[in-house]
Amino acid sequence: MEVEGEARPFLLFSKPSSRRTDPPPAQPQPPKPDPTPAVQPDDASSGDSGSDSDADPAPSLITEHGDSCAAAAAASFADLGLSDWLVDVCSSLGMRRPTAVQRRCIPRALAGENVLGIAETGSGKTAAFALPILHRLGEGPFGVAALALSPTRELAAQLAEQFRALGSPLGIRCLAAIGGFDPLGQAKGLARRPHVVVATPGRIATLIKNDPDLAKVFARTKFLVLDEADRVVDSNFEEDLKVIFDCLPKKRQTFLFSATMSENLRSLLELSGSKSYFYEAYEGFKTVEGLKQQYIHIPPDGKELHLVYLLSKMKEDNIRSAIVFVSTCRACQYLDFVLQELGRPAVSLHSHKAQSLRLSALHRFKSGQVPVLISTDVGSRGLDIPTVDLVINYDIPRFPRDYIHRVGRTARATRGGLSISFVTQRDICLLHEIEDDVGNRFDAYECDDKEVTKDITKVFKARRLANMRMVDEGHEDKVQDRRDQKKRDQARKRKHEE
Repeated sequence: MEVEGEARPFLLFSKPSSRRTDPPPAQPQPPKPDPTPAVQPDDASSGDSGSDSDADPAPSLITEHGDSCAAAAAASFADLGLSDWLVDVCSSLGMRRPTAVQRRCIPRALAGENVLGIAETGSGKTAAFALPILHRLGEGPFGVAALALSPTRELAAQLAEQFRALGSPLGIRCLAAIGGFDPLGQAKGLARRPHVVVATPGRIATLIKNDPDLAKVFARTKFLVLDEADRVVDSNFEEDLKVIFDCLPKKRQTFLFSATMSENLRSLLELSGSKSYFYEAYEGFKTVEGLKQQYIHIPPDGKELHLVYLLSKMKEDNIRSAIVFVSTCRACQYLDFVLQELGRPAVSLHSHKAQSLRLSALHRFKSGQVPVLISTDVGSRGLDIPTVDLVINYDIPRFPRDYIHRVGRTARATRGGLSISFVTQRDICLLHEIEDDVGNRFDAYECDDKEVTKDITKVFKARRLANMRMVDEGHEDKVQDRRDQKKRDQARKRKHEE
């Protein structure tokens, strides 16, 4: 469907051919995959698929909620119409039964429809769009079959790994085009026409603008995926998306998936035409049932003490790993230094770090080498790390949507999890807003005040040394440089609009 209007002038959804085709002839099955692949896809307990076969256009947008229709009867991936080799892959990866979002969206994708799926974190959305794409590739690999866009570099890298794991029997070629790495090498990789390209919007747009001939690589692309779509269609990416969509054919399928609906997504939905399917597992915001949500009311200068206290109890509470979310890059690096001074193993993830260091930190955390990850919201989207049992909101997010994605890093794929939010006096209104939106009242986390203040001297000394390191190692200068650059960008944008 073509999106019209001033807010979104580019073509997002498109209308596939309306002719009906006979089912494709049986294809030779690829060899069965290694039963123990190195990379597990998102939500190893579930998966889904879809193909690009043509079907008669639906008379209007189809919207369904929950999992109450006949699609819920599909008890296996084979029932969804996936190729035998994909069913075997799912089985080998421990994905025994499709989840609700997979049961509802895969058959629609296989029927050639555009799909917008809203489902909670950890529900198997990645497999819901990856399996249909791989089903089509199994029928006949060709050029760049799919372009998948992600809002963050880390999520794009993870998504590329998941495509490779699921498509290993095909020998699928997947390129991750993200910032922080050599653009020349990525341009050469694009020119070799991999089967799947996973990218951040900014990097792929830059590659195309630097070498217009690369636009031809996407001339036959059959699938466009926007993962964490509410962020990708945000106005921050609008100019990049225009460049990208100009290169894509009008006849394609578009898959948009997220855990939260945004106004931009809803506007696109309302402008959608035929051959489009909208699945919404719930309305508004929702956290998973297995998540226990609590808060600690603390004074502003007591955050470090309470953080150290909670981390010291991880072994006692059988918590394998924890993610600590903060609001700024400065706070992220500062807490990293504080924990280093206290001798507590941790890694940090924020945009002031070089990309190679960011991926290295994430790898160390995922592999269990360190039990604590300190992160800005760059780590709040889509990352699937099964061992995360605890999420700490060191700084409570300003928007309920960001809270949903942060706490969604735990309690994934029917597992349990715990989230604890630090709430100062000025954060109380934010907490109540989040509680209203998710429909739950959070319980207070009981702290032993004597235990919290037991190491107050050590913690305050670590705070002092961490602040000194922030200055000595140039991190304060980086923060100021970013602020100045942001002001220049805003001034340039205002001047351009005028």
